Amino acid sequence: MLGSKKNFLFALSILIGTIVGAGIFGIPYVVSKSGIIPGFFYFLILGAVFLLIHLFYGEIILRTKGRHHLPSLANLYLGKKGKILITFSTLIGLTGTLLAYIIIGGDFLKIVFSPYINAPALYFSLSFLLILSFFVFRGMKLIAPTEIVTNLVIFLFALPNINVQNFSLINLSDSFLPYGVILFSLIGFTAIPEIGGILKTTEERKNFRKVILFSFLIIISLYIFFTLTVVGVSGEMTSPDVFQGLLPFLGPGIIFWGALAAVVTLADSFLAIALYLRDTLVYDYKFSKLTAGLFTCGLPLILFLIGFRSFIGTIGFVGTIIGLIEGIIIILIFKKAKELGDRQPEYSLKIPAFLLYFLITLLLLGAVSQFV
Repeated sequence: MLGSKKNFLFALSILIGTIVGAGIFGIPYVVSKSGIIPGFFYFLILGAVFLLIHLFYGEIILRTKGRHHLPSLANLYLGKKGKILITFSTLIGLTGTLLAYIIIGGDFLKIVFSPYINAPALYFSLSFLLILSFFVFRGMKLIAPTEIVTNLVIFLFALPNINVQNFSLINLSDSFLPYGVILFSLIGFTAIPEIGGILKTTEERKNFRKVILFSFLIIISLYIFFTLTVVGVSGEMTSPDVFQGLLPFLGPGIIFWGALAAVVTLADSFLAIALYLRDTLVYDYKFSKLTAGLFTCGLPLILFLIGFRSFIGTIGFVGTIIGLIEGIIIILIFKKAKELGDRQPEYSLKIPAFLLYFLITLLLLGAVSQFV
């Protein structure tokens, strides 16, 4: 019984830790631009949509014998075309995510070292990548605190400085801005197979659905409280990296420690993503470790050097691409797994076919709105 509870909490922490990443730092900025009404609308709609898609993925894992990740499931249920789409999404998504971490990591390092070194964020971003590339090639990870600790500290210090006049209800010209950023901050597909490996017994796997439900409840609550706190304090001064906008209100001391904790956490998340991409290239696509390491670290560097340096633009684009391609693929696999799955799942969602097509339509319309 104790072991089951321990595994449940471990699975919960894995999913929350996977979903809550750099994206949380971009949410207050886009909500401050769009207004809180569009922000809450996106949390409500996208939160519900991606809760369902993660539940679909969980059921797919439970319906399929053996240990599988999304590329192999796409190949199994949809054939080579499905695997090619997932491969494209994985490379674009993970590379774009690493690029976003390089951008925001440089911004945070600039805040940390600004009292001692007066240099553009560009050089701090390159330093962030250079140092972490060493660990990628060595296959090493850090052990870092979760973003939740950083955000809780900011919340506690910022709470007394909230001014309700800083909340804008709606700004139509920027009403589509939060879509990709909030979507990016809700995706944790890579954790679902890991949860399947943690919850091994039939009794434990009955909690699979609860893990996903509780995780989304905690994450969306965290995002909303964090966003309201930051926007309530900094208002129109809310910055893409959060900390610059809060600096005049909280002072350099609190911002220094918040940025430092964020850098360490981002470094750990960067390494987890980079090593996942490197290992995918090595084991699934037969790259050598050297070539995979060069690809993993080199492609985000090239994109950064040629001018892709907008944190909000990057996570918005990546969120839209991953949400569109992987979301639709998971929905289609879910439909096939209902018919072709080779084991009895511990939970089964009764979803009418029209709702699945409605979800696909929503994802397509959301992507079109972003590109337009």
